[in-house]
Amino acid sequence: MSRPQQVARPIVRSLRQVTGSTTATCSARPIGSRQFSSTPSQKDETLTTSTTAEPSAEAQKLAADAALLGQKKASHLASMIKQGPEEQLSQFLSPQLGSRRRRAALATTGNVPFEQLPYQCFQEARKILAQDREDKVAKILAENEKIKRLEETDASTFRGGEEYKRKRLESMRAYVERLKILADINDPMVKRRFEDGQGDMNKPIYRYLAHRKWSSMEREIILQRIKQFHIVPDLLPKFEPTMDVKLTFRGYKVSPGAILNSRMTETAPTLRMQVFDKGERLFSIVVMDSDVPDPESDSFGKRLHFLATNVPWSPTKTSLPLTRLSSGSAEDGPELGALAVPWLPAFAQKGAPYHRLSVFVLQHNNNEPLDTAKLKELYDGAGRDGFSLKSFRDKFGLTPVGFNMFRTVWDENTADVMARHGIPGADTEFKRQRVVSLKPPRKARGWEAKRQKPKYRSLWKYTKRIKGLKY
Repeated sequence: MSRPQQVARPIVRSLRQVTGSTTATCSARPIGSRQFSSTPSQKDETLTTSTTAEPSAEAQKLAADAALLGQKKASHLASMIKQGPEEQLSQFLSPQLGSRRRRAALATTGNVPFEQLPYQCFQEARKILAQDREDKVAKILAENEKIKRLEETDASTFRGGEEYKRKRLESMRAYVERLKILADINDPMVKRRFEDGQGDMNKPIYRYLAHRKWSSMEREIILQRIKQFHIVPDLLPKFEPTMDVKLTFRGYKVSPGAILNSRMTETAPTLRMQVFDKGERLFSIVVMDSDVPDPESDSFGKRLHFLATNVPWSPTKTSLPLTRLSSGSAEDGPELGALAVPWLPAFAQKGAPYHRLSVFVLQHNNNEPLDTAKLKELYDGAGRDGFSLKSFRDKFGLTPVGFNMFRTVWDENTADVMARHGIPGADTEFKRQRVVSLKPPRKARGWEAKRQKPKYRSLWKYTKRIKGLKY
């Protein structure tokens, strides 16, 4: 044993005796305790409690929570959860709750509320965040007073007139919205509710967090599919989505661009849509096939598979089942929107390449509803063929804001699906036409001309121009 260890051993023993005794007071605090905190630690609170005085209800609750926490930490289950594999941890808490560290913390803290977790550093940090939130709220109140005074001021007093006043008000209101986000961006309770899917999308902070999460990965995937499958410029000259749109067929979540079985796409999907700005708005939903073969012109055309309009939407809504619109139910129509063109199953003839079926969400300008009867007259029936999304956008003054897509090919269920819905063309098979060269036949020369005799029969397999042989 080294000399420093021999000197330090008696000191460590005395410190352990002091901290382990139950009759110690605050004057016998160990040397290693933190002195910078304004609130005592939980161990100090239990040591300074008098044994003769009757403890208060809050003290009894804290003591019970501390005892429960100690039992949890000392139990074999807690150590097994922290050190066990993922399969063992998933037996106690669902993986949907987050990371392994968070699930282990939830399993070891028992029924203690999240905002009352007995961690001193956590509580000190919450005090700092609460003070910062109070400062942000004070700035919001002051800015609202400025906005109110500016609204009451006559626009003629400004050099820029009404235009300057309008731009100034927009800038100040945008600053207030930013302050609302900054006031709650670091609140652990806000982050927990958002991760658990319990956030109120009417509040700016939850819309901001949802938009940040969508922009981190899902938006990049959609932009990649738009470029990869040439949606731009085949369908639109320019387009970037600003809202989240997901597809679900019969409960199956579809990744953008996936090839689906014809039987799965026989019924209309359910759209999971999320907007990130406040207010009500009207949408039109378009589903179209951009790869319809045209043998006469040796090219590809477009076909409309579904059209719904006047769909009311807000940040609090998330699901739009197109099957309820396709059924034509009168009681569901006004709530979900108006059906203009019913759902047509996705199909592709045998031998044709894959078909790109695009789902577009278009926002109405100034929330003006469209005439459903006029849309039916234009696009239902024979109007499905040759549908142009660009023409539809320009004619009715719409703005594309959301996008998703899937693909379809000929499979073992396509013929049955086409027969059930009366779609012709199931017996059609496309084949590539052989292109015959226009160059005249060339006489054998060189190596081939010298070896036309049967003597070189073993070498004929290396050429196709042997006289008297047909290939």
